[in-house]
Amino acid sequence: MPYLGCIADDFTGATDLANNLVRGGLRTLQVIGADGLRLEPEQAAQLDAVVVALKSRSVPAAMAVDDALVALEYLKGLGCQQFYFKYCSTFDSTDAGNIGPVAEALLDALDTPLTLYCPAFPAAGRTVYQGYLFVGDRLLSESSMRDHPLTPMTDPDLVRVLGRQTTRKVDKLTRAELAQGSAKVQARLAELAERGVAHVIVDTLDDADLRTLGRACLDLPLVTGGSGLGSGLASALVGRGTLEAAADAGRLSGSRAPAAVLAGSASEATRGQVAWARARWPSRQLDPLALAADPGLPAQIVAWAREKLASGPVLVYATAAPEQVARVQQALGRERAGALVEAALAEIAVGLREAGVRRLVVAGGETSGAVVAALGIRALRIGHQVDPGVPVTRAVPGDLLLALKSGNFGSEAFFGRALEMMAEAVP
Repeated sequence: MPYLGCIADDFTGATDLANNLVRGGLRTLQVIGADGLRLEPEQAAQLDAVVVALKSRSVPAAMAVDDALVALEYLKGLGCQQFYFKYCSTFDSTDAGNIGPVAEALLDALDTPLTLYCPAFPAAGRTVYQGYLFVGDRLLSESSMRDHPLTPMTDPDLVRVLGRQTTRKVDKLTRAELAQGSAKVQARLAELAERGVAHVIVDTLDDADLRTLGRACLDLPLVTGGSGLGSGLASALVGRGTLEAAADAGRLSGSRAPAAVLAGSASEATRGQVAWARARWPSRQLDPLALAADPGLPAQIVAWAREKLASGPVLVYATAAPEQVARVQQALGRERAGALVEAALAEIAVGLREAGVRRLVVAGGETSGAVVAALGIRALRIGHQVDPGVPVTRAVPGDLLLALKSGNFGSEAFFGRALEMMAEAVP
């Protein structure tokens, strides 16, 4: 049976974590939705880890808690013995949640007193020091996340952020304590639990810190973090002999079928990637104001794409600068603007599949969730990494290859690199 059961609060975050588990040699399946995919015993026996992808990052906290508890029961039913709550490496949330409320509900359900929080992903420039979250060399509050349209992050002090979301004590474990090794970390966590601390923010600066943390949390029923901790935990599980690394964990076959990119994220990284793709491929911008006035616009875009696909990839994007996003939200309201874009890109994705697209890149966590749901995908096999945090995946069942990218992830040429990797047989 799979040993590690993971609950991710968005779809790109789920593939991000699954990617690191596969890179650690764990045979991993990503399933879509809180109630998961029914697996026959022989299928489950071929897995080391299962990641449940939810769309709960921006929903009301009570709904996020309910979805997480359903996912937990599903994973328990598969036989999982350790559990992992995955959120974004930029700790995306509001003062009402959803990271704290979900973690507390999982602690209660598992009857365990304490968990640690490790959002850091050093390979992507996310680190934590003295409880403060950095993006590159900038505090979180000085990064582009301060302008996020749904969860603007204006406070880099994670102890303070989490304290506003939870009912139990929050503390931190510093880099100096981490440097003393995994046994000392375990002793420190036990001491904090004795003092009634339930939530521990952990400093993390590099991959060596992640490996130390992985060893330190081997016996915790629940761990929480971004995807970076997944690599440390996978290494520790293999190192202890709990699991055996599989050499072919990320093996997928490729396809040279028609290709498309859908971008809903307004992040700085995605804006650069869209600019790169616009200079090379036919593109259409999806304007929420035009969409509100003309519900037939997605069908028109699909018809346009059909004419272009034979010549190469096409790009459809709603990505815009922060000031443009603000104007649209002022005119339509934040929730309506986001819902219009997600629904339109999901409709376009269905039309593109009908037009023969079998290689699809999607930028943005909320957009990815909407697209995967509209396509009726129930699970994803995880392939090799395109850029840190983003693997190639294959829909189960089916022949559709996807790369689901968190808005802030990936190099400027990410879209092209992802489609190239999908075109080749992955060894």
